[in-house]
Formats: sequence, C-alpha cells, structure tokens
Amino acid sequence: MLSKLTGPVRLADRVAAMLSEEIESGRLAEGDKLPTEVQLVKQLGVSRTVVREAISRLRNAGLVEPRQGLGVYVMPRRTRPLDLEAADTKAKVLQIVEVRRAMEGEAAFLAATRATPEDLARMRQALAAIDAAVAAGEEGADEDLAFHRSIAESTGNTVLVSTVRYLGEVLRSGIRVTRANEARRHDFFEAVRQEHHAILAAIEAGDAEAARAAARRHLKHAAGRLQEADDRFWTEAEELDVDLDATP
Repeated sequence: MLSKLTGPVRLADRVAAMLSEEIESGRLAEGDKLPTEVQLVKQLGVSRTVVREAISRLRNAGLVEPRQGLGVYVMPRRTRPLDLEAADTKAKVLQIVEVRRAMEGEAAFLAATRATPEDLARMRQALAAIDAAVAAGEEGADEDLAFHRSIAESTGNTVLVSTVRYLGEVLRSGIRVTRANEARRHDFFEAVRQEHHAILAAIEAGDAEAARAAARRHLKHAAGRLQEADDRFWTEAEELDVDLDATP
C-alpha cells in the first residue's frame, strides 16, 4: 500500500518518483498492472491531474505502457532513464538552459542548411502562435517549445528529433519558468521575441554559423535573465507545478 502524500510542491514529481521506485525495486515487476487512477488518487491523497501527470512521466521514461481499456502496465527493463534530478528549481532550470544551448545551437546550424520551405513556414507559424498566446494573456510556453521543436525537426536528424522529444517535458518546464520570469518585464519579453526572430532570420538566410550563434546567444541571455530573478520569483517558481524531472 502506498502512503499518502502531503505538501503543495510538485506532487506529480513525488508520485512519479514513488512509482518509479516501486518499479526499480522490483516490487512492481515487468507485466504487472499499476493500481487504477482512482485507486492511486485514494491511496496517495492527490488529484487525478497529479496522477495522470505522474503516469505520463513514467510512460515517457519507458517504464510503463498504457493499454487501451486495460490499464497501465510495467514495461520490460531497459537502459535506465536519464537522472534529471537537481538540488532545487533554480539549479535545475539553469542546467536545462545549458543543455538547450548546446543542443539547440547545433539544431539551428543544421536547420540553416536543410530546412525546406515547409519547415520555414512552420517556424514562422510557431512564432506567430507565441505572439497570439501572449496577446491572449498566456505564457506561451507550449508555443515557444513548438518553435524550437520545429527547428529540430527541420534538420532531418531523427536522433536529434527523438532526443528533443524525449526531453520535451523537462524542456517545457524550463521554458515555462523562463517565460514566467520574462513576463515580469517588457524589456525581457521584447528581447526574447527579437532573439527568436534572429534565429529564424539566420535559418531562412541559410547562414549556418549565424543561426548557431543566434541560438546560443538566445540561451545565454535566457540564463542571464534568470540570474537576475530575485528570491521571491524562485519561491513562486516552486509553486508553478512544473515538471522538472520527466519527459513527454
């Protein structure tokens, strides 16, 4: 029997970690069926949303497999998923930015030499979607991630695309925190918009070096903007209910 969880901070993380430990320890073995959503809600004392998010993280880590109409089952053991733990939200988000800087710089470089007119159209649509989301009073995290994904997809490198998808939710979480920070100041917000358009302009021009530099500069500035955030912001970020330890 699983114990109830209490506390407001990142409950989905804790549920996912608890279930992952059950699987890693062998208490839930290959082929075992997880407790139902209703059972987990009752046993853990959390909401259905938290349970669903936790199961989604386990699924994308390759630990479980939902089967239509049957339930969620433990998958055969494979290479251990990436350990994405960090000391705290600030450290984790800054580490995410470092990873993004390396990965997205190369993605932009390749995109500049390989993107098709259709790829470029998707990138432009993604940037327009960010503006639309912001105009509607939303943070635009999903739209921001879609822009960066469109760049990766335009490379035609299936390993890169799979990596971006694997890290998608943790990247989304980092983007959500950075955008929450940037939304506090108009100059931050406008800087991000200009940086995004600079990346796209370089890709459209077919200038691989400029595209790489623009992408890396964007992430360098993102880290700098986060470093400027005060302790109050980071305390609030802990309560954003973002997923900092899982993949989509």
